[in-house]
Amino acid sequence: MQFKRQAKDNVDVNMTPLIDVVFLLLIFFMVSTTFTDKTEIKLDLPQATGVAQMKQPEAIKLVISEQGDYAVNGAKLINNNFATLKSAISKAAKGELTTPFIITADANTSHQSVVKVMDAAGQLGFTNLSITTVHPEN
Repeated sequence: MQFKRQAKDNVDVNMTPLIDVVFLLLIFFMVSTTFTDKTEIKLDLPQATGVAQMKQPEAIKLVISEQGDYAVNGAKLINNNFATLKSAISKAAKGELTTPFIITADANTSHQSVVKVMDAAGQLGFTNLSITTVHPEN
């Protein structure tokens, strides 16, 4: 008896779907990854040692309203642009970067407005930065 041999099929692994899945995973991880560019401001915290000075140096006082409007030493800025803010702070400092810099913000001011002021002060090189607060009434 003569049996007919079955023809062997070539067993091939199709690589196209595997490559597609790898590329999709690559694209997914590239899109879902976040890249952040963090900037920091160096703050020197005050210490409670030493004798209080009789004459305090003239401080730069920056006030932020509830709407996010800025006023440097009582003079309201014409707009809220970052460049205008830096320019006004620089003029008020008169080149003296060790001058105390005081930020006063309304309780309902957006966090972004306060951070914008801190960023401008940090870029200009201020080292003595403070934020005013109010002691809560009991």
